[in-house]
Amino acid sequence: MMQTPLPPLPPAPFCAPRAIGALILREMATSYGRSALGYLWAVLEPVAGILLLSVVFAMAFEAPSIGRSFPLFYASGLLPFLAYLNLSNRLAGTLRSNKQLLFYPRVSFADALLARLVLNGTTEFVIAAMAVGLICAFMGAEPMIRWPELALGVAMVLALATGIGVLNRFLLSVLPVWERAWSVLNKPLFFLSCVVFIYDQIPEPYRGWLWWNPLVHAVGQVRAGLYATYPADYVSPGYVFGLSGGALMLGLVFLSRYHRDILKA
Repeated sequence: MMQTPLPPLPPAPFCAPRAIGALILREMATSYGRSALGYLWAVLEPVAGILLLSVVFAMAFEAPSIGRSFPLFYASGLLPFLAYLNLSNRLAGTLRSNKQLLFYPRVSFADALLARLVLNGTTEFVIAAMAVGLICAFMGAEPMIRWPELALGVAMVLALATGIGVLNRFLLSVLPVWERAWSVLNKPLFFLSCVVFIYDQIPEPYRGWLWWNPLVHAVGQVRAGLYATYPADYVSPGYVFGLSGGALMLGLVFLSRYHRDILKA
């Protein structure tokens, strides 16, 4: 007696919550270990590094460009810069680290990208909150926080990291030389993103050139949120979100078309 064959599984829904949750748990286990101490150490290590570098820069410079606390000023530039760098790099490596799982029909590349964005974005937020909290508690810093401005700055950092990370995921797959080229391009980025100085102090024509660096806008907006007296008139959220959205759309279009070929390569 012949049995009626089972119908094929329906296509996986875009960003299925169960798949994303499972991928987040897998990412936590592979990146931080299976205990809570692994995740705690992953947060405390960069916080300690930021605090140490803040103290070193405070000893090297007499006064910050804004406010009275150099550790807070330095952290206000370094934290968004590192959040962008870490998150974009993690997103760019998504398909490579989840290659085997993405062959399952119920796991899409969008699920893997969103899972990594949620996990690593949350981690960077916790790192930044702990670093600023410790600087305020033990180093006498008193930020004048404007929450809407700070939230806009955080959104700009997340948008830029997501757009660049997703687009780089495709470029790294089809252009192997891009990994080395991107690494070279990123080396001077620390000094070109107004991390240890403010945009207003840069003379022309260099100030006009640096305006095109979207990280300058993201860092400036975060500082405008932490320092109520800092106007940051040069910041253009539309420029950052437009550039980020364009990069994200290009990355998603190309990945949706070629991600199977990339996985088989």
